[in-house]
Amino acid sequence: MAAGKLLLYAGLSLSLCALGMLAVAMCSDHWYETDARRYRERCRSFSSRRKDPGFIYIPNNSLPLRASRSSRSSLPRWEEKLLLARNRRQLFAMSAADECSRQYNSTNMGLWRKCYRLGFDQDIEDLIRKGSIARCSYIKYHYSSATIPKNLSFNNTKTIRQDEWHSLHLRRMTAGFMGMAVAIILFGWIIGVLGCCWDRGLMQYVAGLLFLMGGTFCIISLCTCVAGINFELSRYPRDLFGLTDDIGHGYGWSMFCAWGGLGLTLIAGFFCTLAPSVQPITQSTCPKSRQENGTVC
Repeated sequence: MAAGKLLLYAGLSLSLCALGMLAVAMCSDHWYETDARRYRERCRSFSSRRKDPGFIYIPNNSLPLRASRSSRSSLPRWEEKLLLARNRRQLFAMSAADECSRQYNSTNMGLWRKCYRLGFDQDIEDLIRKGSIARCSYIKYHYSSATIPKNLSFNNTKTIRQDEWHSLHLRRMTAGFMGMAVAIILFGWIIGVLGCCWDRGLMQYVAGLLFLMGGTFCIISLCTCVAGINFELSRYPRDLFGLTDDIGHGYGWSMFCAWGGLGLTLIAGFFCTLAPSVQPITQSTCPKSRQENGTVC
């Protein structure tokens, strides 16, 4: 009896913590973050070079003397990536001016908003302080042709339109399944509390099943979120949607908070479904009612 109650109380407590973590993850804007400080520094140094007619700029990687393989292996990892990016630009005849023609900003993104990161770019901070731009912009969950760039070929426009629809479906699935997961977990927690108060093993078992169902919906939401981010990074044309190698990007604390809530939800579902089977079945001292000799027991 005590073991069953302990499992039930632990499951309800874990589900309540999971509910709070998922709610914080849904309301926060740190699911995916980018850091464009190195990119902006490189483009700023490129724009500050001499541009007088008599000056010919020769980049260091075009000189005949190159770093040896042993010295290249001793470079830090991010410097090695920059070196590979420069070699790739030379191979495909892509200059630094072509990459710097598009403006990248350090941003953090959630399910509902995309915001400029605080303190990463002084120019953006000055514009926000003046009121020229807003710190955050809302993510659209409806199709809009205004996001498609103009003056593109028919094939590129068709590809971008199809990718916009696919990306929109992934965003809708992420937000929809996450909302359903939170609602199911909340309903399961209410059922579990009522089953605990009334000492109904069936209600406790149903609460555990609801927790497992909410965890399944949460898995679908997180997987579609990761698939949507990877799809955005692999869209064509790459010069419009891809990221350069010197832009850092990765998942934020909201994503890890959501995964933590998922783990707690699954553990709570396991505890609540196991609790009724651990509790002993109460047997009545009076046998089944039957009529014998005019009396009913």
